Amino acid sequence: MAAAVAAAPGALGSLHAGGARLVAACSAWLCPGLRLPGSLAGRRAGPAIWAQGWVPAAGGPAPKRGYSSEMKTEDELRVRHLEEENRDSSSMAADHYRIVVLGINRAYGKNSLSKNLIKMLSKAVDALKSDKKVRTIIIRSEVPGIFCAGADLKERAKMSSSEVGPFVSKIRAVINDIANLPVPTIAAIDGLALGGGLELALACDIRVAASSAKMGLVETKLAIIPGGGGTQRLPRAIGMSLAKELIFSARVLDGKEAKAVGLISHVLEQNQEGDAAYRKALDLAREFLPQGPVAMRVAKLAINQGMETIPTKDRLEGLLAFKEKRPPRYKGE
Repeated sequence: MAAAVAAAPGALGSLHAGGARLVAACSAWLCPGLRLPGSLAGRRAGPAIWAQGWVPAAGGPAPKRGYSSEMKTEDELRVRHLEEENRDSSSMAADHYRIVVLGINRAYGKNSLSKNLIKMLSKAVDALKSDKKVRTIIIRSEVPGIFCAGADLKERAKMSSSEVGPFVSKIRAVINDIANLPVPTIAAIDGLALGGGLELALACDIRVAASSAKMGLVETKLAIIPGGGGTQRLPRAIGMSLAKELIFSARVLDGKEAKAVGLISHVLEQNQEGDAAYRKALDLAREFLPQGPVAMRVAKLAINQGMETIPTKDRLEGLLAFKEKRPPRYKGE
């Protein structure tokens, strides 16, 4: 699949000349009648301990999600390591492991994929590849009502033609890197996930969503196609025929509709804090944690490779023999 995804054309590679038109069309991307909710109450602090990042004082308030238009670019992705303790009942020895939460935090850009956000995602994913303490990774939004609204079209319209291609390739590479992470990954969709936002979620092993969430690959509304792997991963998730239908129509599904077609694994009624999907993702991550870490990595690799056609020399020889109408000469490779 990696080769097929890498070969997919850039979703917005040809948009520079029509940048102004695309920016104007961006509002239509959210679909008629769809409005983004305002700020909700800050989320409840969970039982996990922040191993890195913000640490609450004893008895202090729960961490708040930020929505300031003056937010610094380094705050656009918040990486939190939640440290858990697993006590072995036979030896009473405690082992510490981590759930890593990647929180997208671009409220002023509806969490759209910008140059800076992609750079930060790439840096975070590179660091996680070799971190043996990490057992599960959750991708979520820190902004109520939004997961990721896709590419940042306003920024894209300002790029020169020579900048667009490499940047789209970088988006695709980062999404592929997320798909290839060795540990389980969960996308917590508590709001809007359109275009590249849904492609980001599709790169995760498991997707959970609030019933009020909206998701779809809507690029055909802009006369383009999904370029971050959506044309390859959506059919694997829900089947080829239905994936074609959704991409051709640019249809947007809510959480219950997405669950019905198999796009997500769990659907939850949204809570007052606006983080129902994230809480479910944490529950799943904690359920995974006690299992053997090596077995988890090998199981993920085996499942991923089993879904692909493996290009062995024996397979190629078999195809050639069929074409030449002769017995195959296998070499066990």
